[in-house]
Amino acid sequence: MKEIGEKLKEARESMGITIDEASEDLKLRPSQIEAIEQGDKDAFKDIFYLKMFIKNYSKYLGLDYDEMVEEFNEYLFDFTSKISIDDIKKAEKEQRKKEKKLKTVKISSPYTVEKQQQKKIPKFLIIGGIVLFAIIVIYIIILLLTKDDDEISNTIVMGGINIDELA
Repeated sequence: MKEIGEKLKEARESMGITIDEASEDLKLRPSQIEAIEQGDKDAFKDIFYLKMFIKNYSKYLGLDYDEMVEEFNEYLFDFTSKISIDDIKKAEKEQRKKEKKLKTVKISSPYTVEKQQQKKIPKFLIIGGIVLFAIIVIYIIILLLTKDDDEISNTIVMGGINIDELA
């Protein structure tokens, strides 16, 4: 990693570009440029971002960015192949512990709050009510169309009493 950083630093200095100019052009912080040039991979949280930064920095300096990325990949392979199996198992256990903690902790924010289930009226009751209402309306319309006015007034009942009896 240090060799990559040294190549990038030499290219930058030979072009007369300052760290501030490079960071402004690449939209990176000066500390990120310095970390890349020093070969400090630990200054970056994500190794894939570091790889992207090296590629963009190489391209910016006019270097063969594919060669630089390949060199970085080789460095990663050499670095990761030196990790012992015990260290890998230990890291897996820690990762599982973190995942378990995340599963037990419920995040409460307006975007993740579970919606409470509302009590819903079954669809068959709604449909049955609509059908019953439609039957009653149709029955009344048929009644009105088939009877004349005198017969209708005789059949209207208020509270169980015929209107004619009230008069």
